Amino acid sequence: MANMKRHMTHDEEFQIMKIVLDKFLWLGVGIMAFGFYKMISLSESLWYGLTVLIAGAIILLVFIYILVREYNFISKH
Repeated sequence: MANMKRHMTHDEEFQIMKIVLDKFLWLGVGIMAFGFYKMISLSESLWYGLTVLIAGAIILLVFIYILVREYNFISKH
């Protein structure tokens, strides 16, 4: 048989990308929740919790960047 590769439709590609990017979303929210917990707990430093919270926000910003770059959600006039 010849080298036959199956090509995905745009819908299939989008569905797979949604699954992958959904993991980024949950990871970012989880890290931010952990950072918030560390900020309000009395035994931990405020700065440590704030740092973890900012790391989660950065992960969410990466998520947004990938979505906008990959699927061009911002329309061009």
